[in-house]
Amino acid sequence: MPHPLVTQDMIDTYQRDGVVLVSGLFADHVETLRAGIEANMAEPGPYASENRKEGQTGRFFDDYCNWTRIPQFREVIETSPAAQVAADLMRSDTAQMFHDHVLVKEPGTSMATPWHQDGPYYFVEGRQTVSFWSPLDPVKEATLRCVAGSHLWEKEVLPTRWVSEEGYFPDEGQYIPVPDPEAEGMKIVEFEMQPGDAVAFNYRVLHGARGNTSTSRRRAFSLRLVGDDARYVERPGRTSPPFPGHDMQPGQRLREDWFPVLYRR
Repeated sequence: MPHPLVTQDMIDTYQRDGVVLVSGLFADHVETLRAGIEANMAEPGPYASENRKEGQTGRFFDDYCNWTRIPQFREVIETSPAAQVAADLMRSDTAQMFHDHVLVKEPGTSMATPWHQDGPYYFVEGRQTVSFWSPLDPVKEATLRCVAGSHLWEKEVLPTRWVSEEGYFPDEGQYIPVPDPEAEGMKIVEFEMQPGDAVAFNYRVLHGARGNTSTSRRRAFSLRLVGDDARYVERPGRTSPPFPGHDMQPGQRLREDWFPVLYRR
């Protein structure tokens, strides 16, 4: 039986569209995650970024791979129902940790999160993947926007650097250019959300977010998990996150001492 937060219709929607709303996934952990984000921003990790183009306003902070040093993140990852919910949505017997990600847009932040797929940046491939994006403030305009069905596209979208807009890897024909979903009439799914709600989406789903023109902060916590069929794959350059020294070989499952299995059916 799936977790009480998950219905069969949600599983079917996730498989078809690559995205679904899980209401209240982190509802019991909002204050813990807020405290974790404050700790993260007070002491950023080596991958922290301040995303702003020349002439833009506000502050767009993001950082990832901090769960092993920030106890609030570890607590939520290990005690919330996220891992079981992920396994249900992926139709997987396991849910394995990949990484955490914090994204904070302060009031008046003009920079949007560009349209992108997460998968091309990562050194993992598989159909059984899930990323949870959970706001810790009520969101409307600055919510996550996903293109339904884009996880099934034949080719992946070219990964780019958010500020410079340069290609992250050499484009050798395996990627398609970053599309404009609104101009091209694609089905964009977005939700008004309360703190602790979560959008679940496949690593290959095209997604982005507007800037934050409101007078309130938009703090978001993301958790990335993989399922049974996920395997390490080499990319044509340094991946994001890079995880230096991992020593994995193509075709291997992610090493469990670095990426623990959080749920096993």
